[in-house]
Amino acid sequence: MDEAASTGPESDAAPAGKSAPDSDVLLEMDNVTLRFGGVVALNGISFALRKGEIFGLIGPNGAGKTTCFNAMTGVYRPTSGQIRFQGQSLIGKKKHEITRGGIARTFQNVRLFPEMTALENVMVGADAHFKTSVISALFRLPRFWREEREGRAKSMELLRFVGIEHRAGEVSRNLSYGEQRRLEIARALATNPTLLCLDEPAAGFNPAEKEDLLGLIRKIRDTGVTVLLIEHDMRLVMGVTDRIVVLEFGKKIAEGTPAEVRDNPAVIAAYLGVPTDAA
Repeated sequence: MDEAASTGPESDAAPAGKSAPDSDVLLEMDNVTLRFGGVVALNGISFALRKGEIFGLIGPNGAGKTTCFNAMTGVYRPTSGQIRFQGQSLIGKKKHEITRGGIARTFQNVRLFPEMTALENVMVGADAHFKTSVISALFRLPRFWREEREGRAKSMELLRFVGIEHRAGEVSRNLSYGEQRRLEIARALATNPTLLCLDEPAAGFNPAEKEDLLGLIRKIRDTGVTVLLIEHDMRLVMGVTDRIVVLEFGKKIAEGTPAEVRDNPAVIAAYLGVPTDAA
């Protein structure tokens, strides 16, 4: 959506790329469209995440959920529309700038460094905010050692937070699938995010592991981190989220509380594959 230009010192219009102040809004998708050639992957998507909530993004396969994540995190640049984080436009920002700005994510497929230990994988995330220069690292100057100690201590604390501190010295490829998922969350948290985007974190989990994940997501939110969750397991989504947006074929078809979304005819039709008037 085009922003009105300021016409004078008393104008209330927000500068281009910025939204009007709203203390509760953390991230805003504003009429975002993304095309790949003739394919419309996202079609006029608009919603807002509020600070401190657990927000669900759901829909059938191919609905555009991960594409939404990729647009937020700088993987794709929208064809039109705006994405704002804490009032600032994310359009055109590089992935590392978005990470440093406070958005972290996990992926559908686990992406760890397989030959590095669990502790070392988390320390990679902590490096995002290190200020050590190349010279300082090469010559092992005091700042390098200080940040190395702080990063190690923080990483161990995060392994403890996600429940796998006993695996700190194990190379990540030797961890179980569930432990690798938790490790990826710990590494994302090491970047000090304000917003954590979890892309199908319960994929491949058994019921007990899913129940544990529910507790971990709530614990993350309780530390002050806002959580955006993509997940196919409807029981998990309905049990942990505050609000939900539903996508189908790149369009938003519903938004509301879990109870509102669960009873929405368009959502029922999307998941059951029946016409809306028959749902």
